[in-house]
Amino acid sequence: MPTTPSATSEANVRPDYDPELQAIADYVLNYQVESSEALETARYCLMDTLGCGLLALRFPECTKHLGPIVEGTVVPFGSRVPGTSLCLDPVKAAWDIGCIIRWLDYNDTWLAAEWGHPSDNLGAILAVADHLSQRRVAQGEAPLVMRDVLNAMIMAHEIQGVLALENSFNRVGLDHVVLVKVASTAVAAKLMGADREQLLSALSHAWVDGQSLRTYRHAPNAGSRKSWAAGDATSRGVRLADIALRGEMGIPSALSAPQWGFYDVLFSHANKDLSLKPEPDRRLRFQREFGSYVMENILFKNLIPGRVPCPNGL
Repeated sequence: MPTTPSATSEANVRPDYDPELQAIADYVLNYQVESSEALETARYCLMDTLGCGLLALRFPECTKHLGPIVEGTVVPFGSRVPGTSLCLDPVKAAWDIGCIIRWLDYNDTWLAAEWGHPSDNLGAILAVADHLSQRRVAQGEAPLVMRDVLNAMIMAHEIQGVLALENSFNRVGLDHVVLVKVASTAVAAKLMGADREQLLSALSHAWVDGQSLRTYRHAPNAGSRKSWAAGDATSRGVRLADIALRGEMGIPSALSAPQWGFYDVLFSHANKDLSLKPEPDRRLRFQREFGSYVMENILFKNLIPGRVPCPNGL
């Protein structure tokens, strides 16, 4: 007598990747940046962000975090940390670059349902681009050019910024660096040559990762972790991209899996309007398609006299 599939066996069928993951992957793989405004703004953003990082090097509280995990480590084709003599593996270099960029809270900002600082992703972008370029030159190939860096910046800004427009992570106690990790994972994987399956795998792992709690940005626990949290997130993006390019399988319903996915575990009340909706909306909302909107509308911060005390008293 033929049997019918049980509910359990149907539940064990591996699903397609969540459409949200596919939208990010297809954008990174297929979008062509043509906006001259976005490219020009990205160039200014690059200079502004590097300036923020160089200023942070004056502060021992920041520089104590920099350098290899094992002192004296030598890395072939290592990524360089601007303003220092450090030459590190791309994962630690992304951490260090992200740390100095964010330390003084001066780099660009994006204000929406979730706020954040999309130039934090330059930790991953600069570390990966530098390493890849050195390795390519050593192999007799052409290095990456700055247009590749600017393109990656525009895409990272777009991913982080569009996800922030209508999705509040702080309302469920999560820190906005989750979006840095997702964006950095996507663009790092693209720079490293990921195909669609590898990129989807990397993105799925970024969402499955444990996410940072926002408590270190608020009393009574506010502290200096908020100055290196983005460096940690952008560095993790490089690591996850590397894992995926080594052939690690992805997690297709990382977001939507009942009970175990990101939505049910961590995001169940993020979009809940308590006055209007009896049930939470558990899915990410996309106000617009990915393009170059965020870079074209990014906010830069003005220097406030006296805000940063210089050690030499200047």
